[in-house]
Amino acid sequence: AERFEDALSGFKFVPGGRILSGAGTGNAVTLFNCYVLPSPEDSRGGILDNLKLAVEIMARGGGFGVNLSSLRPRGSHIRSVNGTSSGPCAWAELYSVATGEVIQQGGSRRGAGMIMLNDSHPDVEEFVKTDLGRLLHANLSVCISDAFMQAVQDDADWPLVWQGEVKKVVKARSLWDRICEAAWRSAEPGLVFIDRVNALNNLAYCETIEAVNPCAEEPLPPFNVCNLGALNLATFVRNGRLDAAALADYTRVAVRFLDNVIEAAPYFLPETEAAQKAVRRVGLGTMGLADTLIALGVRYGSDESLATIEQIYRTIRDAAYDASAELAAEKGPFPQFDRDHFLERPLVLRLPEAIRAKIAAHGIRNGTLTCQAPT
Repeated sequence: AERFEDALSGFKFVPGGRILSGAGTGNAVTLFNCYVLPSPEDSRGGILDNLKLAVEIMARGGGFGVNLSSLRPRGSHIRSVNGTSSGPCAWAELYSVATGEVIQQGGSRRGAGMIMLNDSHPDVEEFVKTDLGRLLHANLSVCISDAFMQAVQDDADWPLVWQGEVKKVVKARSLWDRICEAAWRSAEPGLVFIDRVNALNNLAYCETIEAVNPCAEEPLPPFNVCNLGALNLATFVRNGRLDAAALADYTRVAVRFLDNVIEAAPYFLPETEAAQKAVRRVGLGTMGLADTLIALGVRYGSDESLATIEQIYRTIRDAAYDASAELAAEKGPFPQFDRDHFLERPLVLRLPEAIRAKIAAHGIRNGTLTCQAPT
């Protein structure tokens, strides 16, 4: 407790906003900033059940992300009522209205939502040129595959497919240009390189990610969450020099703090509690990088700044993974830990050999550890 208080005093470590506003209040709010929902079942009831989960999350202070590619394209025949589907872009409006007009997050701010669509969905063109006046309150992103980027590079055709049937063929580069122009015009849609996400995920051996949280720093599988915290880098500049030893020390304290939050947090969705306690995600990031470089007398973007930034984040990464391995020795690894698979993940392969050996010996407490939220 004394180490935690020391880290919090002077803002050396700043827990995520939901922890700061919710912990210890006795209110039935979440300590996790963001959630990802499963894609809704392709039915009216399935969509409304999914929207209900989004509303419950936002009412308790969280934000949500959801991929609507499970919904049939606009104009599809609905046999049960002899009608046609309005498509995912129309349903997205319900999520947007709920996010901005209906729910106050934890009673303190408007909701936050991320709505996503795959690059191969037949309605992706409509999604890209969506009238943002109708989707004011949700962030939009396209899930971009490696195959699509290859087709853009090759100036190849790109099939838009629903349940194995090609509904339309477009030029990949034409769709790419539309996405870029829309993003330039309105900052929507964003891009999530979803194959890259899954290729680099520490936990790819036990999960598949299809969506991200509203600010996109947390790619998560369905019902997963990740609690946030930031090291205030500017507080580790002493007499014009970076105190890397202190940065590493407080990184270790922050990892223990965020791991404890997993136990301290109230859970209102049993699926979320089961998912988080199986992988024990924490998201330790930073704030104050620009102030740090100013205090060090280093110009942002210079070769010297790149070397400094490399030192800062390598220090944090190594200390975080080392601390989590020691927590595993003390408290046990996360339940989904698989030694052979985890040690072969791309980001884990980059760790110093001593830390990899510690993980091999004890496991690791947290499936993911670092995360750069917009702090």
